[in-house]
Amino acid sequence: MKPPTAAQRRIIEAADPETGRLSGTQAQLTALVRARLAFRHPRPPHAFFLSPAGHRLRDEAARQPAQAPPPPEPAADPGVFTARTGTETSVTGSEGAARAREVRGAWEGLVELRRMTNADGARDRPCAWERTHLVQAAALALEAAGLPPARPGREGYEVTGTPQPEAVAVREPSPEGLRACAEALERAGWQTGEHTGPRGGARYLLASPRRT
Repeated sequence: MKPPTAAQRRIIEAADPETGRLSGTQAQLTALVRARLAFRHPRPPHAFFLSPAGHRLRDEAARQPAQAPPPPEPAADPGVFTARTGTETSVTGSEGAARAREVRGAWEGLVELRRMTNADGARDRPCAWERTHLVQAAALALEAAGLPPARPGREGYEVTGTPQPEAVAVREPSPEGLRACAEALERAGWQTGEHTGPRGGARYLLASPRRT
């Protein structure tokens, strides 16, 4: 017999403590009958009740110590470091030397995360976190290399997502800047390829985390 689902357990635990009468949808109650955890009374109103097996299951659950509810998720901290992608409409947070320290600390933390989570302890290859946070990971690699992100009134790199799995687009107005972005990403463990936008548009990089 298959173990009851979480929804079925909730119905069983909510049964009337005296009579064992059950409440639920017709489909839910019928499924409990099929599982031999309940039966339908033959007389009107044909209510559903716990079977002996259902009673035993409820009693076992009652004897188990109640689990503490999981701790609430911490509220988002507005002071948490966020790499600059160059697509921000306004820039907030620290600047200058303070920003450089934050970026350096974030990059060192990411390298340590690589060491801890890559199966072989590799620090020169992106880890699982980077593969699920592609834009932020690529932006951090660029900012940690000392390259300036774009901002209102200033040119620089821009990192955006793409429909392609595990790939981001990196744009920089100058050819020299684009090459510098490619070199920085490759040093950080990414693979890059240069492409031309549709209809003869500007050149851009397609970058993906390296796997080997």
